[in-house]
Amino acid sequence: MDVHECVSFIMLNESQVLLEKRSESKETDPGLITIPGGHIEHGENQVQALFREFKEELSVIPTDYMYLCSLYHPTQELQLIHYFVVTKWKGDITAQEADYVKWYSLGSAPIGIAADGIALKEVERVGMFVLGMWC
Repeated sequence: MDVHECVSFIMLNESQVLLEKRSESKETDPGLITIPGGHIEHGENQVQALFREFKEELSVIPTDYMYLCSLYHPTQELQLIHYFVVTKWKGDITAQEADYVKWYSLGSAPIGIAADGIALKEVERVGMFVLGMWC
């Protein structure tokens, strides 16, 4: 099975995380609440894909971001998702591809994908030490 690389962005506003409700018509993970992101296109690196997907998904530009971890997500295809934490951005957030986006408490976000749940636990585990976002 081929591995399809993806990026996902964990947008944080203090102790809240922005999640999307995927459209029921999506081929991958329809109707689930997930961390926004998408596939890395041929010729792109992870950061280029992060910026492109950010614009496509939410119409904003990340200004403060860092790599967090990479996790596999088996779905109709095997995805290797590279997670980035984003704490600052330019522009007003607008859902472009999802049914909606919404802020959730980091500790109780209703995640529909196991890999996303692990990534959020990693944010909680290292956040106050590495990310310096809260005390």
